[in-house]
Amino acid sequence: MNADRRRTNFLAALLGALAIAIPFSGLAIAGAFDAQNTNAAAAPADTSAPASDTSAGAAPVTSARAATDVSALYARVSPGVVSVETQTLQGGATGSGFVLDKNGYILTNEHVIDGAQSVRVRFPEGSPVSARVVGSDTSSDLALLKVDPSAHALTPLTLGSSKTLKVGQPAIAIGSPYRLDGTLTTGVISAVGRSIESPNNFPIDGALQTDAAINPGNSGGPLLDSSGRVVGINSQIASDSGSNDGVGFAIAIDTAKQILPALKAGREVKHPFLGISTGDATTGTGAIVAQVIGGGPADRAGLQPGDRIVSIGGRKVTQSSDVSSLVTARKPGEKVDVRIDRGGSERTLSVTLGTRPDGAS
Repeated sequence: MNADRRRTNFLAALLGALAIAIPFSGLAIAGAFDAQNTNAAAAPADTSAPASDTSAGAAPVTSARAATDVSALYARVSPGVVSVETQTLQGGATGSGFVLDKNGYILTNEHVIDGAQSVRVRFPEGSPVSARVVGSDTSSDLALLKVDPSAHALTPLTLGSSKTLKVGQPAIAIGSPYRLDGTLTTGVISAVGRSIESPNNFPIDGALQTDAAINPGNSGGPLLDSSGRVVGINSQIASDSGSNDGVGFAIAIDTAKQILPALKAGREVKHPFLGISTGDATTGTGAIVAQVIGGGPADRAGLQPGDRIVSIGGRKVTQSSDVSSLVTARKPGEKVDVRIDRGGSERTLSVTLGTRPDGAS
């Protein structure tokens, strides 16, 4: 599981079968777990933390009541959470995933199945079944698998929405950390609207931050609300040690909903591309253009290093992360007005967005 991008460079490092670390912030992608490392210290399941009801007008929930509620939720939802086992040239690795429907579709992280020569899915009961990769998207770190629906009884999870989540609401993670299938941990939504970094270095906007324990092997598993609806896909941790230090990140389920049709159709997921890197303005608001990719959309429109972006498509830019979120909300080929301040003089440039390349430098 990798981590909050912070607009810094990141280096490849080993953590389980895959890790990407950002030295500045101690962030790491710790998704798939090395199948041969079975002596690692196991992270115990945590079912003791209370999950409170945050609905309006709800009566306070006692710890005993909350523990019972979480146990009932686990019994209902866990049959739809799976362990994803892959074989690669480097060996074996595992992650997590969850059942989307009765047709056998299963959602997981792209970095869990990256480089896989074969994929198997292990349900809480029964033998593993073969799975094929229907579609994957590195930029959003999501992949869609499919198993034969007649090979196992399927329990689809209900998809919720991440748009209305509030800080402090209960968060429940289920997955296979350290190859311990069916592990549940609890916490809260610690923050919303985070920007984390995909395996190909592009930002994934709108991510959720949680203090529910997430460790290597949790990647691709569901982050649930107190009703058992999926609100995120557990993907990354911020860690100095390479395992859970209390800060985890999940890709918002609304992000997954946007690309699921393309994944099911086996189509390439195309993302809009502006072709710049930015940083926060040191004085005032806005985003300072640090680099312009030669021949890219911004370059063709006339943006230059040192320009301060003040708005995109009429929406105000207050910080660097706003640039990514405002561009991501559009489609390749769209024209968008980018208003900049250059040397104290403002002007508007029309940019035709391109298609994001395979990786960002």
